[in-house]
Amino acid sequence: MIIDCHGHYTTAPKALEDYRRRQIAALADPAQPPLAVDFTVSDDEIRESIERNQLPIQKSRGVDLTIFSPRAGGMAHHYGNETTSRHWTQACNDLIHRVCSLYPDNYVGVCQLPQSPGVSPANCIAELERCVNELGFIGCNLNPDPSDGYWTDPPLTDRYWYPLYEKMVELDVPAMVHVSMSCNPAFHGTGAHYLNGDTTAFMQFILGDLFKDFPTLRMVIPHGGGAVPYHWGRYRGLAQDMKRPPLTELLKNVYFDTCVYHKPGMELLLKLIPEDNVLFASEIVGAVKGIDPETGFHYDDTKRYIDGIDWLSQETRNKVYSGNAFNVYPRLKAHLDQRAAATKQ
Repeated sequence: MIIDCHGHYTTAPKALEDYRRRQIAALADPAQPPLAVDFTVSDDEIRESIERNQLPIQKSRGVDLTIFSPRAGGMAHHYGNETTSRHWTQACNDLIHRVCSLYPDNYVGVCQLPQSPGVSPANCIAELERCVNELGFIGCNLNPDPSDGYWTDPPLTDRYWYPLYEKMVELDVPAMVHVSMSCNPAFHGTGAHYLNGDTTAFMQFILGDLFKDFPTLRMVIPHGGGAVPYHWGRYRGLAQDMKRPPLTELLKNVYFDTCVYHKPGMELLLKLIPEDNVLFASEIVGAVKGIDPETGFHYDDTKRYIDGIDWLSQETRNKVYSGNAFNVYPRLKAHLDQRAAATKQ
C-alpha cells in the first residue's frame, strides 16, 4: 500500500475562495461582526474538483491513499481575529470531511487549526476535538508562525503551546508542522518561508525539552525537513556543542516526509534519516506543478525517485510507503478497518 502523508485540497471549488475574499473584505469595517460562513458547495462540485485534479494524478502515480488537509498557504492565520480564523477553519475542515466522505478509499482527513497571532493555542482544542471525534480526522497541521512571516509567537517548545499538545497526546494524533503564506516580502512563500519553517522547527526542538514533557507527542516536518538533512552534521554538532541530547533522541518523536523534488535530494534524505523516520509524501497538487526538463517527468512525482534508488531494501520501501504512516498516525488503521468492515456489509 502507498500512503501519501502530505496532500492539500489545492483545487477546492471557487465558492470557498469567494467566501474567503468576502470574509477578508468585511474586516475593513471593524464595526461589523466577523462574516460567518455563508457559502454552499454541491457534492458534484466537489467531485469535479477532485476527479479532474488530485484523484487521477494520485492513481497514475500508484498512490492508494492520501492524508488530506486544507490548502496550507490558504490558512493565512494573520487575517482578522480568532473568530475570523475559527469560521475560516471550520469551513475548510468541513470541505475536507466531505471529500473524505465521498472518496473514503482515497482520502483521510487532517485538520487545519484556528490559530491567530498572540492567541493561546488552547483556542484550537475545540476544533481539534470536533475534527477527530466527529469528523474522523487522524491528525492536524500546526502553524509554528501564525503571524505568517514575522515569527511573533513563542518557539514550539515553549509552554505556551502545551495545552494543545496535551490534547494531541490525549487524542493520540500527530501534527505536521506546516507554515502558511508569507506576508513578509523578504520571504517567498513556498521557496523560502516553507523551508525556513521546517528548518526552524527542527532547531527549536533541539533547543527545548518538549519531548521530555510529552514523550509520546509526534511531529512531522514536511518538505524533506527543509535544510536539516543537507546540514545534518551541523545540527549534530550544534546539539553536541550546546550539551543537548544527540539527535537520535529527537528522532523518537520527529519525522520527515519525502516532498523532495529531485532524486539526489531524495537519496540524501534516505541515506541520512533513519528508515523509521521517513514518510512518503508528494504534496500533489502542490508547490511545484511543472515538468522537469531534465527527466521529462513532474517534479512532484516523488515515488519515481524512491523507486529509482536501487540500494533501498524492500523492507525500507515498505516502511517509507506505508508502515511508518501507520506508526505516526495510529488512527489511520482504525479508519481502514472501518472501511474494510463497511465494504463487507
